[in-house]
This record gives sequence, structure tokens and C-alpha cells, in this order.
Amino acid sequence: MLWTIIIILLVLWLVGLIGQIGGGLINLLLIVVLVLLVIRLLPGRKK
Repeated sequence: MLWTIIIILLVLWLVGLIGQIGGGLINLLLIVVLVLLVIRLLPGRKK
């Protein structure tokens, strides 16, 4: 599910770079998804 969202946002980001669609919102969403991806990939604390 997370990978699907990442791919969709990357495609929209590339389209936004070419066609100026989405502006700053797509960049903000891309940053949020990248942060979530990094948090998910880092090993969590074990309780």
C-alpha cells in the first residue's frame, strides 16, 4: 500500500515538474511520504 502511494506521488511530482500541475502541494506530499518511508525502513525499538 505504501509503495503504491509512493509511486503515484512520484508520477504526479514528475508531471508537476513538466506541466506545473499541483505546485507546492505535491512537493509537500512527496516530502511527507519520504519521511514516512524512512521511518518505516528504520528498525523500530523493541519493547
